[in-house]
Amino acid sequence: SWMAQSVPDLILLDIEMPRMDGYEVASYVRSEERLAGVPIIMITSRTGDKHRERAEEIGVNRYLGKPYQEAELMENIGELLQAQESA
Repeated sequence: SWMAQSVPDLILLDIEMPRMDGYEVASYVRSEERLAGVPIIMITSRTGDKHRERAEEIGVNRYLGKPYQEAELMENIGELLQAQESA
């Protein structure tokens, strides 16, 4: 898979996806030493507290509800990438 070869700067995830859901992907990323520090933004229509709390427990950096504002997404991406550079 592409994740086995490369380390992305940032990952955008939905919860509802085929084969693996967003929680499973986020858990995999956080458990892999190579990928553990990659920021994850979850964008989902599931805006309930329990969904958000589960994402936070896994280590998702930001949780955005759908519909999201493009400016809000870009701001979150910028902040996370900036934090990565200064880490």
